[in-house]
Amino acid sequence: MSLLQNIKDYIPVNAQEERDKEAMLQFMLKNPNYLDRENQTAHFTTSIWTVNQERTKTLMVYHNIYDSWSWIGGHADGIEDLCSVAMRELQEETGVRNAVLVDRNIYSLEILTVDGHVKKGIYVPSHLHLNVTYLAEADEKEALTVNIEENQAVKWWSFEEALRISKEPWMVEHVYRKLIEKSR
Repeated sequence: MSLLQNIKDYIPVNAQEERDKEAMLQFMLKNPNYLDRENQTAHFTTSIWTVNQERTKTLMVYHNIYDSWSWIGGHADGIEDLCSVAMRELQEETGVRNAVLVDRNIYSLEILTVDGHVKKGIYVPSHLHLNVTYLAEADEKEALTVNIEENQAVKWWSFEEALRISKEPWMVEHVYRKLIEKSR
């Protein structure tokens, strides 16, 4: 099934998702390069909300660019199967190899603002990430590794801790809190 159809089929859980879903669909119809970061206004990204089997903890990375603990994810870079991109990002950013995707259906939608920054010596202007999130379960005893190009640390946090350790108030209130509620 196409990404467009997956987003059309997704049932939003709140007003933020309703509005973001509609904006994503409109953007896709008007911008054929919506999967590529060459579109400097907005492009699709994917995240993976990774929880332990008891669904009491989440796996987070200390992100280099955002200078904060955050979920795991990355750019579509032309790949429409965002689910596979999310699983690849989980492995690349944390070293987790045995995670299980709970469902190939979209877990949440959100449009995220990205401030201008320098990556690999090149300035990247402020833009939007049209983000599709998936849910995975992993064994918190599995060995973790840091991907120094992306993050400084990888760690399991209780849901309560995850809400406290992030330095991004909007993400805490509008994304992580929503994902935690859905996880329970």
